[in-house]
Amino acid sequence: MKAIHLIKYGNSNSAFEVREIPIPEPASNEVLIKVEAFGLNFADVIARRGMYPDAPKNPAVLGYDVAGTIEKVGSDVTKFSVGDRVSALTRFGGYAEYATTMAEGVARIPENMDIDSSTALATQACTAYYCGEYCVNINAGDNVLIQAASGGVGSVLVQIAKHHGAFVFGTASTGKIEHLRNIGVDHPIDYTKENFSEVIKNKLGGNKLDYVFDSIGGKAFKKGWKLLQPGGAMVNYGAASQLDGNKIQALGVVFKFGIFSPIQLLMSSKSMIAVNMLRIADYKPKVFEKVFSGVMDMVSKGIIKPVADKVFSSDQIAEAHNYLESRKSKGKVVVRW
Repeated sequence: MKAIHLIKYGNSNSAFEVREIPIPEPASNEVLIKVEAFGLNFADVIARRGMYPDAPKNPAVLGYDVAGTIEKVGSDVTKFSVGDRVSALTRFGGYAEYATTMAEGVARIPENMDIDSSTALATQACTAYYCGEYCVNINAGDNVLIQAASGGVGSVLVQIAKHHGAFVFGTASTGKIEHLRNIGVDHPIDYTKENFSEVIKNKLGGNKLDYVFDSIGGKAFKKGWKLLQPGGAMVNYGAASQLDGNKIQALGVVFKFGIFSPIQLLMSSKSMIAVNMLRIADYKPKVFEKVFSGVMDMVSKGIIKPVADKVFSSDQIAEAHNYLESRKSKGKVVVRW
């Protein structure tokens, strides 16, 4: 089978090479999927830059989410059958024509859902669901800030927050503001022209946010934290700001988060929650399975409507990475074999 290997860190145009490798065999609790399409995530870009410690050593096959048809099931798998049309989370290995993964990381997709959109379910929609349904309880009337609200995780978080009746602030760049309105954001903020902190303070009359969902990190995290009122919570699931520079500059992002003490949290009655869905899948696979089931329930009810923004062919992997890294995407970036 063909698999796209990361062979060199840095520029996407020289980073990848397609190689022929054997089709993997599923373990007893795994399924083998014939991959029709796979999705890109910001973690892929960070791995390509050599800045993601979880990534396997080069030559590496990246990829967290795939969509396709089950080709073979392990001896202990009873929930799925050969021929099932599925979306799945992969622990790397997704940039390939065939991929294996644990049964808990797989979900059947509806017949009326296209393959491209379904690639947004396993990583991004599950992250959004875990953050918005498992980590906090959003209630009607809550004030919520969602950073990078037009992205794969952010757009699903918007849908979940609006489902619960929250008032949603969402940040994005200039060309995405109308898109934010279309997906339900009540008050879009162009972060290239406006200080989101000042906009929210002026709108609410002070620091009165109930929840902040942050994938930016650094200074944005610190400013968002200050906007929370007592009883509020910060849910962080990324640090995209580390892409703005080299490795040394990326280290500075850590310090820009700020230093926090448990006493400080106690006195303000505010919470910090950090989410890494790979860790959840690794250590709590049954929780991940339940999250994926919750996502599919919301999809079936029309609460979550994942969007495939742009589709590339497998020989355009560099272009796909460049597009995602440019932050022009409005939804899932997909690659098809």
